[in-house]
Amino acid sequence: MNLQVIYCNHQTSSLDVRERLAFTGDEQLAAAYSQLREVFPGSEAVVLSTCNRVELYTAQENDGAAPTQEELAGFLSSFHGVPLEDFLGDLLLQSGPDAVGHLFRVCSSVDSMVLGEPQIVSQVKQAYRLAEQNAACGPLTNALFQGAIRVSKRVRSETRLSEGRVSIASVAVGDFARGIFDRFDDKTVLVIGAGEMAEETLQYLKADGVREVLVVNRSLDRAEALAQKWGGRGYGMDQLGELLARADVVVAATGSDRPIVDLEMFTRARSGRGDRPVFVLDLGAPRDVDPAVAGVDENVFLYDVDDLQETCQRNRSQRSGEIEQALAIIDEESDRFMQDVYHRATGPIVKRLREQWSEVSRAELERLRGKLSHLHDDDMNQIEQSLSRIVNKLLHPPLEALKDEARDGTPHGLLEALRRLFHIRD
Repeated sequence: MNLQVIYCNHQTSSLDVRERLAFTGDEQLAAAYSQLREVFPGSEAVVLSTCNRVELYTAQENDGAAPTQEELAGFLSSFHGVPLEDFLGDLLLQSGPDAVGHLFRVCSSVDSMVLGEPQIVSQVKQAYRLAEQNAACGPLTNALFQGAIRVSKRVRSETRLSEGRVSIASVAVGDFARGIFDRFDDKTVLVIGAGEMAEETLQYLKADGVREVLVVNRSLDRAEALAQKWGGRGYGMDQLGELLARADVVVAATGSDRPIVDLEMFTRARSGRGDRPVFVLDLGAPRDVDPAVAGVDENVFLYDVDDLQETCQRNRSQRSGEIEQALAIIDEESDRFMQDVYHRATGPIVKRLREQWSEVSRAELERLRGKLSHLHDDDMNQIEQSLSRIVNKLLHPPLEALKDEARDGTPHGLLEALRRLFHIRD
């Protein structure tokens, strides 16, 4: 039995790398799962791709079927058409208890750029749901991801990790936008995208007084629905250029695999704006706004998710005590989860071994009954109990050794040795 994850995130790699490896949209993920099933037929798989991380979880009942780090990296390279040497040094591999602990930290937002942010739980749920829809997951990944969601609930209820500014959107508005504008009630906000991140950012901007809201999306219905909810107007993507010219604040958060706002479009929109500042927040990964936009003029303030790092690190430092408490919960739950996994791996062997030796004991007892028919029932009961004690004493050393090895990982070598020594068939 094997669990592992290969990943890169905001701590290990730049946005340039993450956006090249990102999985954008359900169709691309469906294609990825189809290829994963073909390349690694014995593996369960779940892909978690957000603006801050790209992670591929795999699980196998048979340890020998586990793909290597090189094979998983090769899949990412082949699928995205990105040379291996461009990102291999940014990838990390965790397996067994380390992989479990990693997902538990991710889902509990301990590993997030913004400590305690709530979006990651829904992102983890959605990632597993899509894997399930594409017939890529199984009993091991099901147990792993359900366990992660359970742990995140416990961290949220037993710590104060989620108090204060706990999302990228809240940090972006509270620490960045307010550094540019003294007030928002006279500002026009353009939101590109109609997903969860776009809506959350809009929520914070509205709380700060924004009145005019423009929403652009590929789906006009979704744009209008979001805009109506926040007292704005929705538009199709064909009107993006002219709406850019009206905006003081631009929030881009789509699932596009390439920039929505290019340099030419933005430069054209800026003409005639004079020295009025514009705040552009690019929350996409891959990026929705061409980085060259930042150089159009000195009154363009462009920030992407990596620009939030310093503020988010300060957020973490202020909550060091809560982090320690959360990590203690995660360690406890990780140990519990792994014990369940190891029991699953060793349980059938232990059961079969006991059954096999009990069968031998019963056969010997019946043979004795035929030869020692003159003995009283009490005497035979004493013999039966003695045989049972002998069996238990003989089984005790290998079963204790199995239990000890299981504490450090699935004891594949010992399990195989027991199968061979005692001719155990699965």
